[in-house]
Amino acid sequence: MAKIDITEKVVSLAKRRGFVFQSSEIYGGLNGCWDYGPLGVELLKNVKEAWWKEMTFRENIEGIDASILMHPKVWEASGHVENFTDPMVDCKECKARFREDTLEEAECGNKAYKGRKAGKCRKEGKFTEARNFNLMFKTYLGALEDKDAIVYLRPETAQGIYVNFLNVKESSRQKLPFGIAQIGKAFRNEINTKNFLFRTREFEQMEMQFFINPNEDEKWFEYWKENRINWFVKYGINRDKLNIHVHEKLAHYAKAAVDIEFAFPFGWGEIEGIHNRTDFDLKRHSEFSGKKIEYFDDQTKERYIPFVIETSAGASRSFMAFLLNAYEEEQIARENLDGSKAANEARTVLRLHPALAPIKAAIFPLVNRDGMPEIAHKLTEDLRKDFKVFFDDSGAVGRRYRRQDECGTPFCITVDSDTLNDNTVTIRDRDSMVQERIHIEKTIQFLKEKI
Repeated sequence: MAKIDITEKVVSLAKRRGFVFQSSEIYGGLNGCWDYGPLGVELLKNVKEAWWKEMTFRENIEGIDASILMHPKVWEASGHVENFTDPMVDCKECKARFREDTLEEAECGNKAYKGRKAGKCRKEGKFTEARNFNLMFKTYLGALEDKDAIVYLRPETAQGIYVNFLNVKESSRQKLPFGIAQIGKAFRNEINTKNFLFRTREFEQMEMQFFINPNEDEKWFEYWKENRINWFVKYGINRDKLNIHVHEKLAHYAKAAVDIEFAFPFGWGEIEGIHNRTDFDLKRHSEFSGKKIEYFDDQTKERYIPFVIETSAGASRSFMAFLLNAYEEEQIARENLDGSKAANEARTVLRLHPALAPIKAAIFPLVNRDGMPEIAHKLTEDLRKDFKVFFDDSGAVGRRYRRQDECGTPFCITVDSDTLNDNTVTIRDRDSMVQERIHIEKTIQFLKEKI
């Protein structure tokens, strides 16, 4: 199977099973914008919760939720007003718009030249001169739409952390080293959006800024680089599909930077960045605001502006990576009701980590009679107090298994005729398809141990 087919199949499955929909689809869609459906919003929530626990369930990292709209001087201080630009060019023939630095890989916008690379059009002189395009969305605060009322939708969540450094330090009584974590929306008016959820105009970030003594920057940079790649492995991503890309050309604020990359079907793509931002951000905000932003060390009696080690993960990109990593097609022997196997058939399965899976268990009555639906409904309600579960009594059990395999549900619980006699149920494992019988009262404990 060609690699690109995997993305197409995952996009199809994402719509069919309710993970992701094209935004405003009934109006033809809005380019670069996506809606998370019933299963998608659960998977995204679980990814964010796993990250939040990893970061903040420790004594030296605090959480905040800063406003999307911030004082415009924030973005002057950060350098976004001046530097947050991409070089943009237009094709004189088909009017398509491109980032100049991606022309060699980009597809020509003219449908008559299907498969043609835009770089070839460039050699033929079909493009305008490059001009800088600022990626921040502008809007207006208040009743008047003039230059004094301009504010921006934030292009990153990090600045909300920097401007709150003193507030968090003083209110939480934290001492260095300590971090501040945030999950939130960010907005970038990308010239070209592409590759499903990889490059969009509205997305979510999971960022943690770790404030340290400047003398310890290399130690903490290595620590967080290792910690963050291990997190992706912990939640099921194959280590062979992850890569550490070391930046040689650094941003104006960085002393060191690496990307954690995932092997997407289109190639390696960044899912998280770890940066040594030095004291650039706090120093700039101190300069532009006129307020001293510094730290006094009680032990050494030093006063200094902390360095910052940033971990910046894309929630949307991580969602896509977990989805692609979990997707698998295989030929299996058809499952009979007694657990035996029959003729081969195709199976599509999402091998999501149980903690990330949108639905933790599906409950089936084998048939819709003899009191089985009533027992299955009661079990569903009991489990629902602790887990996101799903009741399904439609179609053959084999078909119900397949539907849940595509949803990534790790366990299916079947109420059958034996349940009526001994109060046991069948639990079927998604990955191995192995079935075992346990007492119905032990199902909650079983799921807690597995999830």
